[in-house]
Amino acid sequence: MTTQMIILNGGSSSGKSGIVRCLQAVLPDPWLAFGCDAFIDAMPARMQASDEGIVFAADGEVNVGADFRELESAWMDGVAAMARAGARVIIDDVFLGGAVSQQRWQKALGGLAALWVGVRCESAVAAGRELARGDRVHGMAASQADVVHEGVFYDVEVDTTHTESLLCARTIAAHVS
Repeated sequence: MTTQMIILNGGSSSGKSGIVRCLQAVLPDPWLAFGCDAFIDAMPARMQASDEGIVFAADGEVNVGADFRELESAWMDGVAAMARAGARVIIDDVFLGGAVSQQRWQKALGGLAALWVGVRCESAVAAGRELARGDRVHGMAASQADVVHEGVFYDVEVDTTHTESLLCARTIAAHVS
């Protein structure tokens, strides 16, 4: 079955966005890329600091509410609809709920052929990237480094701790059918 979606899961500052750009460059066909950051940016500003939306705590913890989940479900269904319509899609996500987050995607995909990719990075390295970026709450990378992978199954895993995005993308691309 032809891969219709590639779903990357990893903690904040693990290197997913760089891998996505490299995947778009190395895969022979055009692939659209969508990430959870763009989804959050598309939400109304009032939801970006609301218990019903998404709250980024001072220690890097992220909490989401019912309105966030409702919009997230619609977003996932919409992305899956694009894949059903023939677009190849790469997703850059952070499975805050581990296996439960993956189950939400599986429900939205409803049988679409997806390649599940775990993007790992040692928490100290991700924390250093987080600090260098300057656009993240300090502590987010360390708090997410392991928890996002709990109970999640993958077709392929890459580790960006010491491996560049291009090599990771080539590893992933070798698994795309």
